[in-house]
Amino acid sequence: MQELLKIMTCGSVDDGKSTLIGHLMYNAKVLLLDQTQTLRQESNKLYGEEIDYSLLLDGLEAEREQRITIDVAYRFFSTEKRSFIIADTPGHNEYTRNMAVGASFADLAVILIDVSKGILPQTQRHYRICKLMGIRDFVFVLNKMDLVAYAQDHYEQVKAALGIMTADANLSSCYILPVSATVGDNITTGSARMSWFEGVPLLEYLETIRVQKAPEEGFVLPVQRISRMSDGTRGCQGSVESGSIRRGDAVTVYPSGEKTEVQQILNTNQTAGSAGFGNQITLVLKDNIDVSRGCVICKDTVPAVSTQFRATLLWLDEEPLVTGKSYFLKIGTMQMPAAVTTVEFGLRVEDNTHYEPDTLQRNDLFSCVITASSPIVIDAFSRHKILGELILIDRVTHATAACGTVTQPLDNRYIYPTISQITRADRAQRKHQKPATLWLTGLPGSGKSTIANEVEKRLFALGKHTMLLDGDNIRAGINRSLGFSPEDRAENIRITAEIAKLMNDAGLIVFVALVSPGRSDRERAKKIVGDSFLEVFVSAQPSICAERDKKGYYQKAQEGKIRQFTGVSAPYEAPVCPDLIVDTEANDVTACADQVIQFLFKKGII
Repeated sequence: MQELLKIMTCGSVDDGKSTLIGHLMYNAKVLLLDQTQTLRQESNKLYGEEIDYSLLLDGLEAEREQRITIDVAYRFFSTEKRSFIIADTPGHNEYTRNMAVGASFADLAVILIDVSKGILPQTQRHYRICKLMGIRDFVFVLNKMDLVAYAQDHYEQVKAALGIMTADANLSSCYILPVSATVGDNITTGSARMSWFEGVPLLEYLETIRVQKAPEEGFVLPVQRISRMSDGTRGCQGSVESGSIRRGDAVTVYPSGEKTEVQQILNTNQTAGSAGFGNQITLVLKDNIDVSRGCVICKDTVPAVSTQFRATLLWLDEEPLVTGKSYFLKIGTMQMPAAVTTVEFGLRVEDNTHYEPDTLQRNDLFSCVITASSPIVIDAFSRHKILGELILIDRVTHATAACGTVTQPLDNRYIYPTISQITRADRAQRKHQKPATLWLTGLPGSGKSTIANEVEKRLFALGKHTMLLDGDNIRAGINRSLGFSPEDRAENIRITAEIAKLMNDAGLIVFVALVSPGRSDRERAKKIVGDSFLEVFVSAQPSICAERDKKGYYQKAQEGKIRQFTGVSAPYEAPVCPDLIVDTEANDVTACADQVIQFLFKKGII
C-alpha cells in the first residue's frame, strides 16, 4: 500500500465539491452500513428519492439548508491501494479563510470547475492560494459534464484555458479529467458516455500518483517547550521538521548562534540513539545555554535571523490592512509583535500580474515587507516550510488577519547607523541649553499636558528650543494604529521614547506628557533616552482627576463604556523614586510651573 495522501477539494461555489467526494466514497464502498443507511434516509427526507452525496460532508445545519459548504470537512478512508484524508473546503468568497486552512494541510489539490461556466475568479483565487501554500500537484476536475451532454468540445475549451492559467507555474503534476459528480461518471470507473476521454478515473489516479516532496536541507527542530528532567537537566522538546539527529552531533541554537552537542535523545520518554523527520523528541544539550520556546535547533543548515523579511500574504480580516499596525506574528513556535511596513504590490488572481493597490481588503493577495519587534529565525518557504509559513493575528480580536509565506529574508543585522559629524553637544552649544527629556507621568487628568504647556511657553520666552510630545497627539498621528492593550501601551511608550531621543540629539529640550502607567515601560523608555531622561511624577488622587475630567472619560469608564482606562479599570504604577514630584492637588498651574523651572535651573538644563 502506498503512503497516506492528504487531499483538499476546492473551487468556486456550487461546483460540486462535496457531491464529488461523497459519491467517490459511496462508489468506492468505504462507507459503513449505518452511514449508507443514514445517507439514504437523510436524502429521502430532504430531497426525495435521489441520493444527495454532499450530505456525507456537509454536516452543519446551515450547510444543508443552503446546500453549500461553510466549514472544512475532513474525511479519512482507505482502499486496497491507499489511505486518504480529504479536506472538503468551501467555495464561497466569504469563507476563503477556511479554504486556506485546508490548503495548508494538503499534499494535492483537487480543483473543481463547472464545465458549463468555465474558470471563474474564485477558481483562480483558490489555485493561487494552493500555490502559495506550497501545493505543486493538482487535479482539475471538470464537473457537470451531464449538463453539456458530455460534449468533448466543452472539455477542450476549459482544458485550453487551464493551460494558460498554469503556464507560469512549475507544477510537479497536473491532471485534467471530465466527470459528472451527480451521475458518477469517471469517478471510480470509466464512463461510456465519454469514450473520447483516454485518461483514468479519479480514484485510480489518486491511488497511484506519487507526490514527490523535495527533501529540506539539514536538521531543524523548533523548540516548543523546555522541560526539567528528573536528574535536573533541561530538555528541549519539539517535532523534527526536517533531517535527522544522532547523539553526539554538533548543533547550533538560533537566534543566538551558540554551538553545542546533543548529549541525549528521548523519543516518547525512551532513550534513543537517533531521531528523524516527524518524531516528537526531547533533546538534552551538553552545554547549559539559553534555549526557550521559539528557538530553533539546527544541524547542517543555516536559517536567517532577522527582523525584516519579504512575504506574500493572503489578507483574511474583514477590516482592511493598515500599514504599520502592530499584529502578532507567528512563525514556527515563535510569536512576537510585528507590522507590515511596506506593501510592494498586489497580485491579480486571474493572471498573477502586479498592481498598485489603494487598499487591501479581505481575500486580496499581495507582496509586502514585514518588520518584527526583535530578531526571529526564518527561512524562505521553499527551503524550510516550518520557518517560512506564517500568520498575522489581530492583537485585539485575536482573529487571524493574514496567512502567507516568507519569500526572502532581509538581512538587517549589518545595518550600521550613520554617525553625524555634528554631535549632540555641538547642537546644544549652538542653542545655549542642555538637551533633556522631562517625562511627565501620572493619572489621566492629573495635569501633565497643562503643566508641560505652561513650562514650554516660559522656556520659549527665554529663547530656549523645546518640543512637547503629548500623548493624545502621538496617538492621533504616528501611533494611531495602536490600541490600549498592555502590549500596545508598551509599544506606544517605546516609539515615543525613540522620538524623544532623536530630538535630544538635535539639542532640544523635550517634554513628554504621557500616562505611561507601567514602571517597566518607563524604565525601558529611560534606557532608550539615556542620561538625559528625567522622570516627573504629576501627582493627584483619582477623585480629583475625575472632577477635572471635562470629557467625561472617568464616568464612562466607571459605567463600563471605556475598557482598560487607567485609574479605573486598568492599574497605574506610581514612580518609586522620580526625579521630581509635582503635586497638582496642593498647587495651582503657576506654582507647579515655577517648581519645574527651578528644577531645570538646578540641573543646569537652562
